[in-house]
Amino acid sequence: MNFEMQIANMLADNLKGFITFVRENHENENNCFCLNKDKLYQLKLLVEEFKFQVLADELKRINRFTWDENYTLLLVDRFRKGMAIIEEYVENNYSDLFIFTARLYTLNSLSLTFCKEEESIVS
Repeated sequence: MNFEMQIANMLADNLKGFITFVRENHENENNCFCLNKDKLYQLKLLVEEFKFQVLADELKRINRFTWDENYTLLLVDRFRKGMAIIEEYVENNYSDLFIFTARLYTLNSLSLTFCKEEESIVS
């Protein structure tokens, strides 16, 4: 298994973990981290709007056995567009959504490895 394929699979697994984390925090009535449920609900809607679950499943599916660079870069690019908006939303509502910053940082660093490769190919 090559290195890029492993990173793509790690990104898919971490993305699924982020989706589950958002969903569980939203469904938990005794959530002590986020007192404003509306902001957490908005985060859940953003995750659903950008279809992160579909992107994670597709990333996992196409990189299960072979490395498909073009399709992986396309999926990561779509993910990065949605991620930028979610990062901005969490940053603007940091006092209520601080618990998600670590997961966002991990997803950001994993996805940036593909962006750097893309920039070096263009140059």
